[in-house]
Amino acid sequence: MKTFYESLIESTEKERNYLLSSPVLVECMQGNVSIEQYIGFLKEAFHHVKHTVPLFMNCGGRLSDEYEWLREAIAEYIEEEIGHQEWILNDLAVCGADKQAMRNSTPDMNTELMVSYAYDTVNRKNPIGLFGMVFVLEGTSIALATQAAGIIKEKLELPNNAFSYLASHGSLDIKHIEFYKDLVNKFDCEQDKEAVIHCAKIVYILYANIFRALPSFNNKQAA
Repeated sequence: MKTFYESLIESTEKERNYLLSSPVLVECMQGNVSIEQYIGFLKEAFHHVKHTVPLFMNCGGRLSDEYEWLREAIAEYIEEEIGHQEWILNDLAVCGADKQAMRNSTPDMNTELMVSYAYDTVNRKNPIGLFGMVFVLEGTSIALATQAAGIIKEKLELPNNAFSYLASHGSLDIKHIEFYKDLVNKFDCEQDKEAVIHCAKIVYILYANIFRALPSFNNKQAA
């Protein structure tokens, strides 16, 4: 019998492939990447990562007493995630970007949509659906972060301290995903499971659109 985590992977294959086929990701894995792209990625990461802790806090506050076990897990997530947006700003500064300007910048529309959808899931629908977003972001980190960091570092000749966010999340999220598997496999309510799958599908598309809005390396070279 399949676990819920296995069903989640299977149910979101189409949407995951849409993300992984984003031109910027494909180009990066082929060794074609620019500093503008990396700065663009970090800027958008800052604008969604800074909402991670508020989203978890909001989610935990909306759970009923029967989900106290999940609230305890959320507390662990919050402890792990606090301050990660500052790592991103530090990376941006090493890449030559103005740290304060990045902090005060406006996110791309696609980033705003993804963040807004997450809050809508927590506040208007089933807060447990937020774990669909966790699945997408942590799963993508494991699949891409460490490898991408190595490629970008080599191609752009950036120092190690330009990758405190990206490099750490590849290895860090391997531990997180095991914790996540155990957590979601405890869900026994079909509505909760459906909420997680639905959120994951939507977030895969919205997250992919953030990458698809970044400038293409090949188009930049052609210009």
